[in-house]
Amino acid sequence: MPASVDQIRIVLCVLLPFAILVTYFRLFERYRRGKLWWDDFWALMCTFCAITFIVVTLLHLQNPASMKQNVKIIVFYLTGVFFYLLVWTVRLSILFTIVRLSFGRLRRLLSLLGWLFGLTSLILIAQIFWVCENEPGWKNVTTQAPQCALGNNVAIAQVITDVLADLMLIAAPIRLFWNLQLQQKLKTRLRAVFATTFISTAVSLYHASCVLKGGGLPEFLAATIQLSVSLFVANLSVVVAALSRRKGDHSSTDNEPPSNTISGTVRGRPKHPTLATLDNTPKVNVHIVQTTDRWNESGIDDDGTKFPDNDGPDRLELKVLSPEHGFAH
Repeated sequence: MPASVDQIRIVLCVLLPFAILVTYFRLFERYRRGKLWWDDFWALMCTFCAITFIVVTLLHLQNPASMKQNVKIIVFYLTGVFFYLLVWTVRLSILFTIVRLSFGRLRRLLSLLGWLFGLTSLILIAQIFWVCENEPGWKNVTTQAPQCALGNNVAIAQVITDVLADLMLIAAPIRLFWNLQLQQKLKTRLRAVFATTFISTAVSLYHASCVLKGGGLPEFLAATIQLSVSLFVANLSVVVAALSRRKGDHSSTDNEPPSNTISGTVRGRPKHPTLATLDNTPKVNVHIVQTTDRWNESGIDDDGTKFPDNDGPDRLELKVLSPEHGFAH
């Protein structure tokens, strides 16, 4: 069944506002716990882009006779601009959620990837103007809201950039969580959250197929669904952690006073040059306390774990919590 104006309005006024409310809940949780960072800044930018997209899309769906022709053309361009701005600010928010948990070389590479995401969004926006200005005939349509047929090149560019960007956002945290030796329950939950990026990828492919078919109302419906799903996915990791805390899954972590520590398990012989254990120690539960001041408060995840923000060696003090065999420190 082809999309109608009423269907688009319903989706636009229900799904996207719901995703915006989830984003504000995420920001409130981070502010309440004193953990606002750049990923939250980009989440806030997402809400501005989403609200603007709602406004300009509702204007675009109005009776064509209610606006001047040049205003209708500007409104159409604004829908395309804020669609791409929202899509890529969502990805920047997800990316910086990973950056705040990373350190060293991976942190620098992911930060550079953020600049690449920003450049990609600008190129895709410029492509809209390039395609539509070379085919100005759509601007003369007066019987309905003017809309440029974006064509194959725009759809292909969107598919390629969406798939590559989402694959990067999925691959980076999996490697990060593997290296950090987090609890298996937490690792599984975080991997599942970031894997939901596949959902937004699938929706973006559907949107691209609508562009290939000539655009129109189905394209606007697909675009709205894609933006709503993407914005919700961007906040999912924070929301899941907040709900887990409210259920008491991590009450012991939240009740501990803030300190520059990592709690975990060292298996076998530690790789850190400043950690010394006896040979043949199969497993030791330890509490690692950092004795220098080179820690970044931004590297705090929603479960209270802090991570270093440097490449150089840190002097650590090793405290035994529950050794299974004899241990000297």
